[in-house]
Amino acid sequence: MSEKLLELIDAALAKVDDPEIHRPITELGMVKSRDVNDGVAKIAVYLTISGCPMRETITNRVTDAVSAVPGITRVEVELDVMNEEQRKAMRASLVGHNEREIVFTQPGNLTRVYAIASGKGGVGKSSVTANLAAAMAAQGLSVGIVDADIYGHSIPGIMGATDAPTMVEGMIMPPQAHGVRIISMLPFKPGGVSQPVAFRGPMLHRALQQFLADVWWGDLDVLLLDLPPGTGDVAISVAQLLPHAELVIVTTPQTAAAEVAIRAGMMAQQTNQRVAGVIENMSAFPCPHCGEPMDLFGSGGGATVAQTLSAELGNDVSVMANIPFDVRLREGGDNGAPLVLSDPDSPAATVLRELAAKLGTRARGLAGMSLGLTPAGR
Repeated sequence: MSEKLLELIDAALAKVDDPEIHRPITELGMVKSRDVNDGVAKIAVYLTISGCPMRETITNRVTDAVSAVPGITRVEVELDVMNEEQRKAMRASLVGHNEREIVFTQPGNLTRVYAIASGKGGVGKSSVTANLAAAMAAQGLSVGIVDADIYGHSIPGIMGATDAPTMVEGMIMPPQAHGVRIISMLPFKPGGVSQPVAFRGPMLHRALQQFLADVWWGDLDVLLLDLPPGTGDVAISVAQLLPHAELVIVTTPQTAAAEVAIRAGMMAQQTNQRVAGVIENMSAFPCPHCGEPMDLFGSGGGATVAQTLSAELGNDVSVMANIPFDVRLREGGDNGAPLVLSDPDSPAATVLRELAAKLGTRARGLAGMSLGLTPAGR
């Protein structure tokens, strides 16, 4: 067996990423052995767990990579399973910090964190969150969503990500859809979608902490949290666990929704968070017959929220986007196909994609961020 050929095979395997962790399988210690005999390459690969849902994907990726090596006529892939020590070693190499720590609050972490909030339900907050995430991922960013609406979780359905996460030594590998990593309460309920979640405040806090600390998020550019409506336990827990998270307030144009959205924004006064801006969803759209704008849900709600919060909080809060009403935004949510992907040039999708680009490239401030500094002794 030629050493040069083995070097070429090793180089090919180094380009094979694990589909869940997005790191080379060589770096993760997943290559058990490799051998070549008369042009036949035999590659043994460790899976993290015996029931790994990505076994076929890994097999195909290894086969394709090694088949491209000159001199290889056939590739045979043998799968094995890591033992406990190997999984612990992999976890240690990935996490790099103590358990129960939230990576997004560690010194030097540059992930932009946005908590998408609303005063009341029914304003399209989850649809906006899902479409922003899908648009950011399509723009080349690494994105994650925490479905922090523990009781009323809807992100898995909207994104089409209903698979259960993979567990590796207590580390949760989140399912993905449209290039976005997603964690929700749904896969942790044996009874499925219809099973209610009967949690009191401390249990809600614990669930959110687990979503943030125990999930393998990788190196995210942006983390979006889809908050439940209102100013209750989860909103308070987000402020405690992610003090640097910026609030994005979603409202519809009608006065009743705007008045309640203002209260969600005013939480920033008590939690010392920053309001990044306001999104007005279901705004005016052109009449399909005459082209005149139709204010199906009234007008001015977003501007009212922004003006009131600017005055009350003492800093400029702007309307970041007015998303025109589009029934396909709802249809895409029902089908697990975000509008920004299914019809990216539609008016609503265009506004969402522009907003995604704006939020995805905003510089992060130092508010709430630990700098890892200690006072010098005197």
